[in-house]
Amino acid sequence: MSDPRPDPMPGPMPEPLVPGPRTAELLDRYAASLLGVFGVPQLVLDHGEGPWVWDVDGNRYLDLVGGIAVNALGHAHPVLVSAVAEQAAAMVHISNFYTSAAQVGLAERILAAAGAPEGSAVFFANSGTEAVEAAVKLARRTGRTDIVAAEGGFHGRSTGALALTHKPAYRDPFAPLLPGVRHVPYDDVDALAAAVTQATSAVVLEPIQGEAGVIVPDPAYLTAAREITARAGALLILDEVQTGVGRTGTWFAFQQAGILPDAVTLAKGLGGGVPVGALVTMGPRVSHLLAPGQHGSTFGGNPLAAAAGIAVLDTIERDGLLAHATAMGEHLVARIDALGHPVVAGVRGAGLLRAIVLTADVAPAVAVAARSAGFLVNAVTPSALRLAPPLVVTADQLDSFVEVLPGLLDSATSQEGTR
Repeated sequence: MSDPRPDPMPGPMPEPLVPGPRTAELLDRYAASLLGVFGVPQLVLDHGEGPWVWDVDGNRYLDLVGGIAVNALGHAHPVLVSAVAEQAAAMVHISNFYTSAAQVGLAERILAAAGAPEGSAVFFANSGTEAVEAAVKLARRTGRTDIVAAEGGFHGRSTGALALTHKPAYRDPFAPLLPGVRHVPYDDVDALAAAVTQATSAVVLEPIQGEAGVIVPDPAYLTAAREITARAGALLILDEVQTGVGRTGTWFAFQQAGILPDAVTLAKGLGGGVPVGALVTMGPRVSHLLAPGQHGSTFGGNPLAAAAGIAVLDTIERDGLLAHATAMGEHLVARIDALGHPVVAGVRGAGLLRAIVLTADVAPAVAVAARSAGFLVNAVTPSALRLAPPLVVTADQLDSFVEVLPGLLDSATSQEGTR
């Protein structure tokens, strides 16, 4: 349905938000006590509600980062809060010597959402990286050792997952990594077909490359990947850590391609902020590759995380958030396109995983200006701003960002021009 409201007109820039003394104090303590792998944090956040967050000095921000696509229901969603509180009062952790109704229930919900065939299964971990590590082991159990991944791909930072991740800055300090991994250009069917051989255990791809700048492949690419791997007897493993759980408008991005992979990795939005990851194996042939004792996790699928996951999936379904994510993504694209700003080359992505593509390398400066104006966005590359807001974000909230976007772009480009 079309939106009858007029396109937003550029509005005046709000008064800049200035972090205060409490922020300065805590950042000093942070620097003195935490390993500096993340650099200096941008803010010290205190609490949130829906798509909003507040810092420790009382400044309010519209969170269009969403914990990097994690906070699917936003902050302090009452259903998630209630589920976590009730489960914490009953039982938080039991180890995997035992199971719980929540763990079984979440696995069943994931398989149903994925349209998984009979004989499919779920392994629970604590993060996307851990889910990818399980996928690497799954691939090795085919009896083959080579893996094909994509240039621009991001699959985590542990040593196994890092071997699949392409970015040299992440990889080079820790070389040599897991052998047998070959990277090919993303969205290049010919390159993929040439790389997959009888020695290939698996092809590991993101349906949309998130960290590379929200790169959307040709619709035929995943179909071709399914055909290429099937011919070679290799697994097709899709990393849906960022795209899964409704982020792109369907439960999983692979469903938009009309294919069924051999395995899928999940995390981020699955727990709505509570750490949980998962490897989903499709069908009995793949599900039987990992035998008892060949992988494990002390905390994976604990009752607290599982209860959170059920609350997230139930809420997305009950509140129609798949359709909402699609509608809000289309709304955002239309509003930004209507601006006709010369620094905006376009918007790419699906659902509520989007990148505003810029004609100049000013995304970091735009992100800084946006934060000062009360909006949290992510400069995922020098020329792309990633938006992954909570699935509950409204059109009016998105419009409030679009209204100030021209001023943010003008400010960033003017600063760049003075250098």
